[in-house]
Amino acid sequence: MKLSARLVAAAAVLATAAACAPQTSGTSSSDKDEKSGTLRVWLFQEVSNKPKEQVVDSVLAEFEKAHKDTEVTVEYIPVETRAQRIKAAFNDPKSAPDLIEYGNTDTAGYVKDGGLADVTEEFADWSEAKDTDPTARQSVTVDGKVYGAPYFVGVRALYYRTDVFDELGLDVPKTQAELISTAKEIHAAKPELYGIAVGGAYTYGAMPFIWAHGGELATGKGGSYASAIDSADARKGIEAYTSLFGDDNCPAAKCAGMGGNDTVTAFASGKAAMAIGGDFSHAAVEAGKVKGKYAVVPLPGVEAGSIAPAFAGGNNLGVLKSTAHRTLAVDLMERLASKKAQGALFEGMGFLPTFSDVREQVAAKESFVKPFAETLAADTKFVPASPAWAQIDSSLVLPTMFQEVVSGKKGVDAAARDAAEKMNAAFGSAG
Repeated sequence: MKLSARLVAAAAVLATAAACAPQTSGTSSSDKDEKSGTLRVWLFQEVSNKPKEQVVDSVLAEFEKAHKDTEVTVEYIPVETRAQRIKAAFNDPKSAPDLIEYGNTDTAGYVKDGGLADVTEEFADWSEAKDTDPTARQSVTVDGKVYGAPYFVGVRALYYRTDVFDELGLDVPKTQAELISTAKEIHAAKPELYGIAVGGAYTYGAMPFIWAHGGELATGKGGSYASAIDSADARKGIEAYTSLFGDDNCPAAKCAGMGGNDTVTAFASGKAAMAIGGDFSHAAVEAGKVKGKYAVVPLPGVEAGSIAPAFAGGNNLGVLKSTAHRTLAVDLMERLASKKAQGALFEGMGFLPTFSDVREQVAAKESFVKPFAETLAADTKFVPASPAWAQIDSSLVLPTMFQEVVSGKKGVDAAARDAAEKMNAAFGSAG
């Protein structure tokens, strides 16, 4: 058997997919379960992707030994355009992959769209599944059925330049107010640096500010939600985050369009003194110019000594309902999400494993895990467990709100009110 892990350049097709992806109308299950042929896999492109590719290639080599006459093509796609690309795949089974990596916030939406296969039985029979932590297990579960395998969990914390702080005699911020003032002090002393790199399109970097001030994205449960982004507490958080955009820290002209990867890249390349990055950002920072000159602490909350609630992030792997290679795709999914592979992903990328026992093992070995483990233990939050979230996320409701504020187009109250209306429309249409 010849196994080919082809890393296909995605840029050319992404522009077309993003521009003309149709609305998803639901997919149907394939009546085929071929035991040979070509499997197509879509995984996310990371800031520093090489270590991830090496782990994946190792898994594919083992898969090669187990299955004859089977070929695998792997395509790494940008996270930012995943929604359009994957929804287009749901509508076009002939060109769709067999297996995808997807963000855990997308589970409910993708299940409603009819794109993911129900793998409840296979997950129950998987010997390693019993050690999956409850939060990770919940991230692949909708209405009691399992639609994938957890791939890694992730939370964000505050990366800061120890050399810059030492040079300027600065203390590490203990509150969000101190974080804001420290960022501006650094930029005033070193105009070539962002005090803290922030992004108008960095939703998960902004959420801790909203939550720390007592705000919520939405209220409700069980599929029935109403936006709370325009509440008084949420508006305080929005105001705090957007105050970091401007000529005194991160100019709106440069930073309004930045996403999470952009802010991490700015920090790793030495252009920022601070950034909000994940445990999964560790490899990229270590590969950058700031290696040996940074440290990480939990992102502070409003009160001194508190930790801002972090988004309980992470990614999953799922088999598409339209696959003609279900058995092979499930086997490959379990191999990619196995304890061995997740341990290797942690070693290469810093991704926290979804298995409780493996996470305990890596935390005991690596000191950099500590601030992220502290953040996980303090408090984490998740997006509304509604299929509407995929629509809210892909239509950039929250980034648009932040960008309207930092550009001066709207005030916080008006931008939050408009965002709330859009969120409620999505919640209403989701049923």
